[in-house]
Amino acid sequence: MASKITIIGAGSVGATIAYTLSQETFASEIVIIDINKEKVDGEAMDIVQGTAFRDPIDVISGEYEDAKDSDIVIITSGVPRKAGQTRIELAQTNVNIIKDIAPKIASVAPKALYVIVSNPVDVMTYAFLKTSGLPENQIIGSGTLLDTTRLRYGLANHFKIAQKNIHAYVFGEHGDSSFVPWSGASVAGVPLDEYTKISNTYGKDLEKFDEARMEEYVHKSGGEIIKRKGATFYGVAMSVVNLCGMLLAAYESVVTVSTMMHGEYGVEDVCTSCLTIVGPEGVKGKVEMKLTDEEVVKFQKSADALKAVIAQLDLN
Repeated sequence: MASKITIIGAGSVGATIAYTLSQETFASEIVIIDINKEKVDGEAMDIVQGTAFRDPIDVISGEYEDAKDSDIVIITSGVPRKAGQTRIELAQTNVNIIKDIAPKIASVAPKALYVIVSNPVDVMTYAFLKTSGLPENQIIGSGTLLDTTRLRYGLANHFKIAQKNIHAYVFGEHGDSSFVPWSGASVAGVPLDEYTKISNTYGKDLEKFDEARMEEYVHKSGGEIIKRKGATFYGVAMSVVNLCGMLLAAYESVVTVSTMMHGEYGVEDVCTSCLTIVGPEGVKGKVEMKLTDEEVVKFQKSADALKAVIAQLDLN
């Protein structure tokens, strides 16, 4: 059954998400809302004119009331990150935007699932949860979903194997304190060092895997893209659209997204990313993958870094 999806924010990320969604078959109606009405009118017109080769779809430039009966609402509004700027530095400015949006959209689409993309996404997810009045199972931050895809790309490139065979994740903040729980990383269920040995018996000649270098690649990818082209939007758009597919699917999925913690790994009252079950009913719960003691400490430190930022913000 086709669905209605609303996107708030028609900047590079929002517009790219709208375009990518328009090429999928699970949305029959896309509503784009932005304070810049001229811009959103142009984006909707440009996108819908490129949908002639798929089943009919409505792509409209709307207002908040047009979001009524949305199945999913995606929030991308906010000031973009500049070169050299951390996501956390954006916090209060974008929290103020979220505080304005939350009650307006929640009143017209109270049953929708909400995907928060605005940065710093963990803080924005927490702020939206606290200011919208909606049940927390309906609120999902994109979290380390993109970080995890960057990790899998890097690992697939190193091991010369399809990404679908890579099982590895990024936990924690979508930012500098994130980490990879390497104890659970594998290629088709085989630990990375062991897979290197196996592959080299077949003549692949793989170099010894460097965990620190790979984590640095994940951490710095966003900044490197911003330095070169001014913004990142293709990767995050593909990640968010893929998440929408999970939320509309017949079966649940397990994915690294930012949701409220309730004591998992000793962390609570903060939104951050670990393995989370999501589906048509939103967030169903967490999958507590076994971590080493060192990894648990890293997760807690990442959560504490987010809490320190939240403590300095005005959420009222």
